Amino acid sequence: MSSWYGMQAPQEPLDPATESRITNKKGWIRSRLYERKLRELQVELVKLQEWVKAKGLRVVVIFEGRDAAGKGGTITRISGVTNPRIVRTVALGTPTEREKTQWYFQRYVPHLPAAGEMVLFDRSWYNRAGVERVMGFCTEDEYREFFRSCPEFERMLVRSGIHLLKYWFSISDEEQERRFQSRVDDPTKRWKLSPMDLESRAKWVEFSQAKDDMFAHTDIKQAPWFVVHADDKRRARLNCISHLLSTIPYEDLTPDPFELPPRPRQQAYVRPPMGDQTFVPDIGPALAEELDAQQSRKAATRTAADDDEGPVEPLVEAIAERDPDDPDQVGSG
Repeated sequence: MSSWYGMQAPQEPLDPATESRITNKKGWIRSRLYERKLRELQVELVKLQEWVKAKGLRVVVIFEGRDAAGKGGTITRISGVTNPRIVRTVALGTPTEREKTQWYFQRYVPHLPAAGEMVLFDRSWYNRAGVERVMGFCTEDEYREFFRSCPEFERMLVRSGIHLLKYWFSISDEEQERRFQSRVDDPTKRWKLSPMDLESRAKWVEFSQAKDDMFAHTDIKQAPWFVVHADDKRRARLNCISHLLSTIPYEDLTPDPFELPPRPRQQAYVRPPMGDQTFVPDIGPALAEELDAQQSRKAATRTAADDDEGPVEPLVEAIAERDPDDPDQVGSG
């Protein structure tokens, strides 16, 4: 990992001709290219998972960054294809009154991995250097003590044999505002906007200064920070997962394909009457009624030419109206 150490300068940008081949007009990785590469990386994640289990490795991956920077979406693309008994996510809530009296790192220690486990921290002990500092949830002494203790705490983890990776998702204020607005407009994402998120919008500079101080004190050789440019969610996910895979040498332990043996015939079994069981109601009839009602409304206003084209199914129509290259509409997290 030493070759990655330090806040190295970002790579030179691609030349415009190459960039235009892999991105759409909005500057995002093209959807089909993204899905294909993500699938390749997820296959490799499963191989890494099996290697971690077989060799008894202990891996901790920390995801930090701005609100709405895409940390959760990246974690979902990792955990969605792996075994939750091996790769688990830890996202702690507000500390209890009892936890507030403990050694600061104590509430995180029980979640550290045992042999054969990988833990993904969706935010971590770095809350103290970020939100607690900026929003006034810790004292100046607690803040300074964190910077004295954190590097030693992480060196202890590394010396104990834990593979520790720390990612910071960096996003522009314009893109963050766009994503906040997207969450306001989408009822399935509105829960992601907490009162704290809204209050922190006015403290962009303060959070930037806190991040700079955090890097200055905790970007150590044994556990450096890796910055993920996250204005393009798709690119951020691919970059982060690809880098994660590159930091831990592993081999392919995937079992060879095999044929399932014929299932033996079951004897002397009589299934209970279907009427004795309680089934979940089928939503199909309700969907058909909604479809009929929508088609009736359209038929009342459709022109003769439109009538010849036949009804458009609601789902197909909804898909047609979506932008397949908009990560906020396709598999966003």
